[in-house]
Amino acid sequence: MVNIDQHKEVLIQLGTEMFDLCGTQLENSIEAFLNLDKDLAEMVIHMEYKMNALDLKIGRDCEQFLVLHKPVASDLRFVLALRKINFDLESIGDYAFGISKFTLELNMLPDRRLLKHLRIDEMFSHTISMLEDIREAYADNSSQRAHKVFKKEQILNEINNNSISVISKLVRKDVQLVDQFLMLYTVIKKLERVGDLTTNIAQEIIFYREAEVLKHQKEKFLV
Repeated sequence: MVNIDQHKEVLIQLGTEMFDLCGTQLENSIEAFLNLDKDLAEMVIHMEYKMNALDLKIGRDCEQFLVLHKPVASDLRFVLALRKINFDLESIGDYAFGISKFTLELNMLPDRRLLKHLRIDEMFSHTISMLEDIREAYADNSSQRAHKVFKKEQILNEINNNSISVISKLVRKDVQLVDQFLMLYTVIKKLERVGDLTTNIAQEIIFYREAEVLKHQKEKFLV
């Protein structure tokens, strides 16, 4: 029988694979949207099956780890955290899938002026940066790196919260842009949710490393 350390290393590698696949899906979905690249959007959609299969494998392997080894302390925190991290990464992949499906339905490129006004380019870069932070935090067992995402999430929340008022002002100036605004607002909401999921993952990494539950407490890291 595989010992607990060997089995844990297999799970760590599977988690890394899920992080990499999720990051690629998100980056490709954003690039496809910005450039109206329907071939790239199709690729993201076709890769969804791989994310789903990996999600199921990690779930099964985590259950097997619990049954076979009856882990305690940090090993138990690790497998519990990985199960939740895997769930959130798969959900981020679903949002990448959703953005790509949305891209396939579009018949016009996003207006670059509106992207700037709504700070969507900024939102894209912060979303990718947050995912990179937690990927590195997971790889390096670094709770310090995981803490970085909390302030970045606040920027996403600010952009999301301000988007309605910005759209309201701009649409009065040019009602012909209503379709564009609706399109961009849909993407803003998806990215804001990706930010929430990324923060959840950061909390799980900190739980594993520091045995500290941060749910409802992340505000203390924003000062």
